[in-house]
Amino acid sequence: MSDPSPAVRDFHHPFNPYGIQLDFMNAVYDCIENGQVGIFESPTGGEEPKWVLDHKKRERIAVAMREKQAREVRLAKVRAKELRQRQRLENGESCQKKTKIDHGITMGDVADEEASYVLDDYVSEEELVDRLTKDARLKSGISTTSFNMLDKLGMIVKPLDEGDDPQMTDNVKIFYCSRTHSQLTQFANEVRRVRIPSTLETVENNEKGHLAATPAIEEVKYLPLGSRKNLCINPLVKKLGTTASINERCLQLQQPSTPQNQRCEFLPKKANESLVHSFRDHILTTVYDIEDLGGLGRKIGICPYYASRASIKPSQVSMTELLCCVGPGAFYVPSNIKGHTLIDQQLITLPYPMLLQESARDALSISLKGHVVIIDEAHNLMDAISNLHSVTVSLSQFEQSRVQLSAYLQKFRNRLKGKNRIYVTQVARLIAALATYLRDKSAGCKPTDELVNINELMVGKGLDQINLYKLSHYLQESKLARKVDGYHIHVERVSESAPDRRKAAAPVLSHIQNFLATLTNPTKEGRFFFSSMVGDEVTLRYMLLDPTHSFRAIVRDARAVVLAGGTMSPVSGISTRTKIKLIPVQMEDYTRHLFTYLNPNRLKILSCGHVIPDENLLAWPITTGPNGLGFDFTYQGRNSLAMIDELGVCIIKLSRVIPHGLVVFFPSYGYLEQVCSRWKLADVNQASLWTELSIQKAVFRESKEVLSAEDTLRDYSNAISAGRGGLLLSVVGGKMSEGINFSDNLGRGIVVVGLPFPNIQSAEWKAKLEYIESTALSRGGDAAECKLVSRDFYENACMRAVNQSIGRAIRHQRDYATIIMLDRRYSTVRIQGKLPGWIKKSLAKDADKKPFKEILDSITGFFTAKQAGESIL
Repeated sequence: MSDPSPAVRDFHHPFNPYGIQLDFMNAVYDCIENGQVGIFESPTGGEEPKWVLDHKKRERIAVAMREKQAREVRLAKVRAKELRQRQRLENGESCQKKTKIDHGITMGDVADEEASYVLDDYVSEEELVDRLTKDARLKSGISTTSFNMLDKLGMIVKPLDEGDDPQMTDNVKIFYCSRTHSQLTQFANEVRRVRIPSTLETVENNEKGHLAATPAIEEVKYLPLGSRKNLCINPLVKKLGTTASINERCLQLQQPSTPQNQRCEFLPKKANESLVHSFRDHILTTVYDIEDLGGLGRKIGICPYYASRASIKPSQVSMTELLCCVGPGAFYVPSNIKGHTLIDQQLITLPYPMLLQESARDALSISLKGHVVIIDEAHNLMDAISNLHSVTVSLSQFEQSRVQLSAYLQKFRNRLKGKNRIYVTQVARLIAALATYLRDKSAGCKPTDELVNINELMVGKGLDQINLYKLSHYLQESKLARKVDGYHIHVERVSESAPDRRKAAAPVLSHIQNFLATLTNPTKEGRFFFSSMVGDEVTLRYMLLDPTHSFRAIVRDARAVVLAGGTMSPVSGISTRTKIKLIPVQMEDYTRHLFTYLNPNRLKILSCGHVIPDENLLAWPITTGPNGLGFDFTYQGRNSLAMIDELGVCIIKLSRVIPHGLVVFFPSYGYLEQVCSRWKLADVNQASLWTELSIQKAVFRESKEVLSAEDTLRDYSNAISAGRGGLLLSVVGGKMSEGINFSDNLGRGIVVVGLPFPNIQSAEWKAKLEYIESTALSRGGDAAECKLVSRDFYENACMRAVNQSIGRAIRHQRDYATIIMLDRRYSTVRIQGKLPGWIKKSLAKDADKKPFKEILDSITGFFTAKQAGESIL
């Protein structure tokens, strides 16, 4: 079947797409077809999902038809069984057999409850393989020598792993990943718009020689799986508030020690299996988002967190580890429910943590082999990878885990056998050594944030005899952290002096376990840091410096990988004048620091323009204020009171000429607080700058609290709708700078104050830049070139944040706005070269030579012309 040319491809776009959108969709389609790694920048917003589903039509039709027929046979059998179950339930018959859990351990039976916290006998992988091999030899009836010889020749067929099914087919799936649940909800809304003709129905109609009156539509199986915090419908658990508290309480209610009458009534079990099927049937009929699932669960009376996980095969889900992901309408039921069925998955959407962490993929048994991975909002991908694999532990956490583990050992020492006793003792020894290190180093220590050599951490009695790799594997397999925390909670509950409630904190040892795992990472990939700052706890943290290895497994397994975003990386840099290999000019941070191992031919890069005409955007880099004071918001210059006052006067004058909504982005929350405090000071003979700002527009200010941010956005929008106008003071990298669209009157003006460079003197950034330089040197660059590479990396980290903030405005073809950048550095060629192409085209020429009044007149004329055009329309 020949591939249609890009000019005739039908992506079933719900609207008539713009030309650049067709270019974008064709580029992504080609990337998937050719098995490439794509880096795509498209600032139009909200249009990427339209092409995602079309790729499925390229599968072999004959195979799809056979699978459909086989699936229908399986489904008919399962539906019949479900019907019988519902009929029995309606007739008052119980489907649940009496089990030990039904007569579960009471709270008073302390001895039996304590037994549930004893570790199961641990068998290492080597021992398990030896046992399986020995069993296979005994069954074969041949000698050990002959068996080993045949094994070396590959002539011994070993048992399949549990869950392996040679009959199981795995069709191409598309994994769509974004940063937050709200962004995935936006994606769900886009999916609802798409109408793709059914491939199978079309083939069947053609074979019968007739056309259907109404073309059949391809069903989209889409299921959002969220965290317990998002999906819990038990009011007593939901009211706990924090994610950790809800998770722990949910797990506690499932323990054998919990009395039957105190367990969660909404948990799936054999008796309400028909409710799980009903929930599944509902969610397969349409595209639901997270908010919809909670209401559906309450209506049916079943936990949506567990019932919605019916989208993944039963053998593929860890019941206690899943935090949040979204998938299509395949079907999973907890292990105590049988009679499940499996429906082919088409589209799986999930947040960053579920895709980017190998441990999360393993917990879900998500295999990316041969599938397509699409990562939206990929401008912060490398930072997300580093953050997910970095861990910080305080001295108090080490001490708390040491006390809890000691109490556990003291209680169960005589009941721990073999490897369990050895490994638990090693964990206790290692934690004690790390706590001692922090305690000794912080004693009499001045405030510091410094690099730590891993060899300094591994000093202590017997630590040289610990195999960290085996210990990390043991912690993962044995669930020691969960057992220790469970026992600690049990002791608190039965104690007369302790309240009968769960602690809000997550299990300490689980967090410690994540840190201990970093001790096995290659030294070149990350660094350890010791911090003892005034007002903060003494901490030890691991920071991942190189995201390449963590992401390489995804690229290796996937058929194609697509990174997409509205404002990706600065698209030009020093790569054209260096000798370092494999560094294309575009999207330099990704090609230079994430995909250096890839052949350039496998990379596909596209940077689209904007849908708006050039005249709908006016961009001004302003270097001097209304009174002629130069804008220098460097770390050394931004604290000047005169500079802050000049900034205030500038914002007042801009507020007068920019209609409706004006959003101002500051480099940090700390500087925003400093500026606002200064502006609120009033002179005896003159009103404060804050008062003058409030006269021009209603003033709103971003805070770090999530709920407060939502209220602020609502009030800001209401003020603009009421004709009052709004001035929103925000922070680059804050909640208003990502995922918020200030379209139309919400963002007629965007102002960026200064450049939000990270602290280059911090231990972390010193380590990052040192690593960048050493890596560039190993790839053939000289010392001067390597310095330029690290400088570019540092500048790009700043400019990615700036570009993301200014990209909040202008969201459709008829939108218009002005973008103003306040700092002398915005007039330099180097910084302007790192702005998105669609902004560079609209930059005012020789702006640094223009007086402020001339710039203000230009902005006034821009909006006068646009408003006149609107009145004509």
